[in-house]
Amino acid sequence: MTDPYAILGVARGASDKDIKSAYRKLAKELHPDRNQDNPKATERFSKVTEAYDLLSDKDKRARFDRGEIDLNGNPTGPFGGGFGGGAGQRGFRHDGFEGFGGAQENPDLSDLFEGLFGGRARGGGGPFGGMGGGGRRAAPKGASVQYRLKVSLTDAATRAAQRITLADGKTIDLKLPPGVEDGTQMRLAGKGEPGPGGNGDAIVTIEIQPHPFFKRDGDNLRLDLPVTLDEAARGAKVKVPTAEGAVMLTVAAGTSSGKTLRLKEKGMTRKDGTRGDQLVTLQIELPAADSAAMAELGRRLEGWQDERNPRSRLGV
Repeated sequence: MTDPYAILGVARGASDKDIKSAYRKLAKELHPDRNQDNPKATERFSKVTEAYDLLSDKDKRARFDRGEIDLNGNPTGPFGGGFGGGAGQRGFRHDGFEGFGGAQENPDLSDLFEGLFGGRARGGGGPFGGMGGGGRRAAPKGASVQYRLKVSLTDAATRAAQRITLADGKTIDLKLPPGVEDGTQMRLAGKGEPGPGGNGDAIVTIEIQPHPFFKRDGDNLRLDLPVTLDEAARGAKVKVPTAEGAVMLTVAAGTSSGKTLRLKEKGMTRKDGTRGDQLVTLQIELPAADSAAMAELGRRLEGWQDERNPRSRLGV
């Protein structure tokens, strides 16, 4: 579904208040913390957030309503996207070459003048100088077109293939480069606007989206994992999510809250193709104060007290 109004279940004329209310209701219902065994709910949560991001921005909403951009903010018209941008950001050419900075490269003005005045750039004698020997310069290519591609943090970690629809309606699958970061640019040769010297390029800027429970830490991914008191006290094997899917993790008996365990090569993909790690910090989660489980725990602990002072090393 690509209509943000339909995703949120509101009418096109819905007020900002109605849109926010619909988003809060769906976000609460679909939040991954409440649907850990339902990957489809997590996918819907991402779509709902994406739809709200667009409709809560008055400018983007107006452009979408006019048919100028799609749900991802990409241009829908054949000349959408504009020029330039990206100076100072890393770029990747989709045909395998690296090192292009952005869509706005240093223009060769002699090409422009030749196109305007129809003549040859003559060495020293022409009004704008130019090539020696009277040789004709190559005709200029068409303009570059910019796109923005939203990528989930887990897809960035695993370099999962991404599908993008270009302004001409064609779709292509992109392979994310190693070491991809928020703001990384990919250059698609010949996918821009037509020109006398051939098509320009498409410049795709990657926007890595925040994840509901993973956090990036350099090449690593961090995760706070809730465990029950009995799992921490007696030890247990617990299921933990990773970018590729759930794995089993061993929690040793007597583990304290705040202990961090390492899952090797489950983090972000580095520039050399290797993977960082996933750092899992255990958080002991007690039952709700008014629950039957907490009442039972209180009965079992009645009359028992831990005589240690775990704060002694803090001088208190």
